[in-house]
Amino acid sequence: MSENRLAVVSIIVENRENSEKINAILSQYGEYMVGRMGVPYKERGVSVICIICDAPAEIINTLTGKIGMLSGVTAKTLFSKK
Repeated sequence: MSENRLAVVSIIVENRENSEKINAILSQYGEYMVGRMGVPYKERGVSVICIICDAPAEIINTLTGKIGMLSGVTAKTLFSKK
């Protein structure tokens, strides 16, 4: 496996019914997480989650892909240059 990269995974949850699925996926990758912040934005009816990861790029991409495939959920990743 390749060397670890630092990344931020940003998640916007428009369908709160998927909250349990999101948490289950995040738990699977918990060993790679440095930090997590979740903010419910009640006025807009969405939740925003930011995850800081330190993991191989393949792991981070898989995590982002699994979450992004859920209905009403958008996930994007920003990688550090090092």
